[in-house]
Amino acid sequence: MTAASPGQTETGPPPTPPSTPSTPDPTAPDASNDQSHLPAKGLARASAIMAAGTLVSRVLGIVRTALLAVAIGNTTLVGDVFEKANTVPNVVYLLLAGGMFNVVLVPQLIKAARRSDRGADYTSRLLTLTITVLAAFTVLLTLAAYPIILTLTRNWTEPMLALGTAFAIWTLPQIFFYGLYAVTGQVLNANARFGWYMWAPVLNNLIAIGVILSFIVTFGQYSADDNQLTEWTAQQTIWLAAGHTVGIIAQALLLLWPLSRLGLKLRPKFGLKGMGLASTGRIAGWTLLTMLIGNVANLLYMRLISGATAVREEMGALGASVPGESAANVAELIAILPHSVFALSIATVLFNQLARAMDLGRYGRAREIINEGLRIFAIPVMFCMVAVLVLAGPLGRIFGGAAADANLAGAAIGQLLVLLALGMPFRSGSFYLMRVFYSAEDAKTPMLIYAIIAVVGLSTAYGLAGVIPEEQIPYLVIGLFSALHMLQYLIAHLLVVRRWGGFDFASVLSAYLRSGACAGIAGLAGAAALWLLGGYHWGFAWNSIFTAVISCAVVGVVMAVVFVLMLRALRVKEFTAAIAPLARRVPALSRLAR
Repeated sequence: MTAASPGQTETGPPPTPPSTPSTPDPTAPDASNDQSHLPAKGLARASAIMAAGTLVSRVLGIVRTALLAVAIGNTTLVGDVFEKANTVPNVVYLLLAGGMFNVVLVPQLIKAARRSDRGADYTSRLLTLTITVLAAFTVLLTLAAYPIILTLTRNWTEPMLALGTAFAIWTLPQIFFYGLYAVTGQVLNANARFGWYMWAPVLNNLIAIGVILSFIVTFGQYSADDNQLTEWTAQQTIWLAAGHTVGIIAQALLLLWPLSRLGLKLRPKFGLKGMGLASTGRIAGWTLLTMLIGNVANLLYMRLISGATAVREEMGALGASVPGESAANVAELIAILPHSVFALSIATVLFNQLARAMDLGRYGRAREIINEGLRIFAIPVMFCMVAVLVLAGPLGRIFGGAAADANLAGAAIGQLLVLLALGMPFRSGSFYLMRVFYSAEDAKTPMLIYAIIAVVGLSTAYGLAGVIPEEQIPYLVIGLFSALHMLQYLIAHLLVVRRWGGFDFASVLSAYLRSGACAGIAGLAGAAALWLLGGYHWGFAWNSIFTAVISCAVVGVVMAVVFVLMLRALRVKEFTAAIAPLARRVPALSRLAR
């Protein structure tokens, strides 16, 4: 998981709304009655299986991250070096092929699955192309491990670069298996085998957790007295890096079994004919460019943060208080969860309605949907923002490890969390407004907005990096992320209003102010509870990972109860709309909104 800069694709490529149907494929059966691409037991069941897989994977990912902090520390040299080497393959894969697979080839794959051969020819060509291209790139990039690490870091010494290169040699092969997993998963999805793609990462996380636990048993956990740069061994490098790569390999290979059971006669087949590379259309092209801008910008932001790793080594015992790339990614992992759970799910539900309204030219209805989405966001987003602000310290402590300096590491992560929390409402709001453009089949405007944000952000970050201490740069970059989310929302808001007219922003602002007031009162109650648990004076909440988890749970419950009571007392109407989907499944919840 890498920290997502403003404009970076955080949850996959932007959606592409359905366009005008193309000329029918003469080799395809009657698509109007074809159900082969739909799950046999219903979309609801398939969606539930996919959601469950995603949730389990995210929980295991959090466990893995907390254990990794115990094993090698979070605000440590090895923690940052391993984080750099282990995240580069995923980013490089996204740059090389991720957008091509998801934006260009997947629509063609779904279309091919409805042909008389069920897409066997197309799938054979796609798998052959994937394996050939990714294998070549993976070999070349693995051979270039040292210059890659050198380019993506700032002020690292030769011993640090050597360690980063050693890690990268074992992790860069992940590029091939990320690509194999992605394309195989999309083939399964196109043939209504949805669950495997979402559950395969669970296996990856389980293997990673096993690798980390065995690492701790074999080599011991990180100690604040360790001199990692001189005491680290090649055996530790291979155990940790190769072990994580095994998880990615297993994630990809697991999908080959259900692929073999599709009954497709797959075989190596070269040739680009019929791959759809020449007819991807304007939307796909702009979307690919958007992904490129976002991911390159993120690499450059993380390069700046990597400079803190070098300066930390000169600070002795206080070095643990300086966050680096690992701490930044952990803070992002926490901060993006509310966005992923609430904003993304709501935006996904409303996107089809928006696309339909835009297609029919019903712009009044489109404005109503825009207003509705932004107002519904207010309830969960404002609560989560205040909750993260109140619990930033204990949340950071969960990922601070178990060494003597764990409190310092937790506090460093907590400080980054505070900075990210301030931008949460704007992050979700701008994300939703970007979907408005995509619903109108306009991918150019979001690309231009992301380009503006990237230029402003990178020029500001690199300009200020030359005049502030190196150990303060992580705070600069992460704080800048929140400021850029605000700017991104402002630009998107102005362009939406200019193009489609106002969407009653006063009611949106009112929803956020009323929800924010309720969340603020809940935050005061939560802060009082956390104070009793020693959250503000190195007490119980800071004693261990376990006590931090308990403290977060207790304070979270207190805040949730007070928040709901305040929403009912102030009769915030958005609360009824937000809880309605759950209330239909759990009737008892309907009483909360009365």
